[in-house]
Amino acid sequence: MLTRLLIVLLAILNVGVALWWLAPRAEPVAVVPPAEPGVASLEVLPSPAPGKVGPAAPVVAGTEVSASAALIATPAPAAAAEAKPAAQPPAATAAVEAKPEPAKPAENKPAEIRPPAVVQCASLGPYATQAQAQAAMSALGTDAARPRLREVPGKAASSYRVLIAPAASREEAQATAKRIVEAGFSDYFIVSQGEEANAVALGQYRNREGAERRLASLTAAGFPAKLAASGTEIAPSWWVDTATAGAATPASLKQRAAAAQQQSLDCARLR
Repeated sequence: MLTRLLIVLLAILNVGVALWWLAPRAEPVAVVPPAEPGVASLEVLPSPAPGKVGPAAPVVAGTEVSASAALIATPAPAAAAEAKPAAQPPAATAAVEAKPEPAKPAENKPAEIRPPAVVQCASLGPYATQAQAQAAMSALGTDAARPRLREVPGKAASSYRVLIAPAASREEAQATAKRIVEAGFSDYFIVSQGEEANAVALGQYRNREGAERRLASLTAAGFPAKLAASGTEIAPSWWVDTATAGAATPASLKQRAAAAQQQSLDCARLR
């Protein structure tokens, strides 16, 4: 019995629900709250038919319009789609205007061209020894360019004689010759005529070295002998070859080097 009663109740409930869904319903009415004094009420405009856009409806100031109506009534202008650059603040504009102009590069002026100094070359000398020439070259300092020492070989005489100066008379010359023999020397004779008359000759040599050895032995024995060259003899000498530097001239270099002579020199020989 209880089971049948529950089945009947469930059937009644299903029929009631079905009748409720099938019953016609009234449209819900929106409840509009009362407007405040001084505020316009909301007015909803009817939507136009699909595919047809009507003229834009005027919008009353102070009223609100639905989103669909606003999109249909007010098309977005093309200019609004483009992004407008933000206005630059006044401070930034002032900073741009106050930016100083870049400094102009200094104009490169052409360097003053001076004519090159005239280089002259000269030989300074002669000096009897290499040491004297070296000291003269050091005295030139920076006024000399590419200085160098140069030796000039001497010229030997045709022969060399060793003799004792002429005596006042023939007898005095013979007495001197006797003392020379007693000292152990030989090879002598007495000059009888000419500028060297009454001189005692003690030998004639083809080279200077042999004559100097004979002279040294006689001098050591106490005889006043001397060396005489036959023909022209030129002793070896030293020269300083150099070029001028700066404002120096060959004449000024000659004075500084205490040279007796100054000879012109081809500068190509100093390279």
